[in-house]
Amino acid sequence: MSDAPIITGPESLGILIPQDDNFVTLKVPGTDYQIKLVPTGDIPDTGSEVINGIIRADALRIDVITAGGKYIEPVSGRPRRIQGRITGGDIASNTLIVNAGGAVIHAKLMDLQKASDFMIGQNVSFDVKAGATFELSK
Repeated sequence: MSDAPIITGPESLGILIPQDDNFVTLKVPGTDYQIKLVPTGDIPDTGSEVINGIIRADALRIDVITAGGKYIEPVSGRPRRIQGRITGGDIASNTLIVNAGGAVIHAKLMDLQKASDFMIGQNVSFDVKAGATFELSK
């Protein structure tokens, strides 16, 4: 059994590492993930403290899948491909919340797809545009 955190809400947990190139790296506890993200708002240097926040990404075409696990590719660097289970969403902002095995991603759908066409519990897979962000929870 994995020691990855059990995710029950719309936020991700992790340790933030600021970088010199205006990015932060979110180290996801219990996994090898080191996700490179653009910070929104002030991001304090948390050292080794686990924090909560929201990862937002612009999804390219989202496909419903019937097989496969939850993951973020690559394990280290900017997210390029995500696969996971839909745990929520927002029709007004055309966003799905996807549990990607250790991290929760708020995926903004492209204009040709609608969040209302998907259901909670479906497994989905999608590519991510460059520029995924991290917002520290208040």
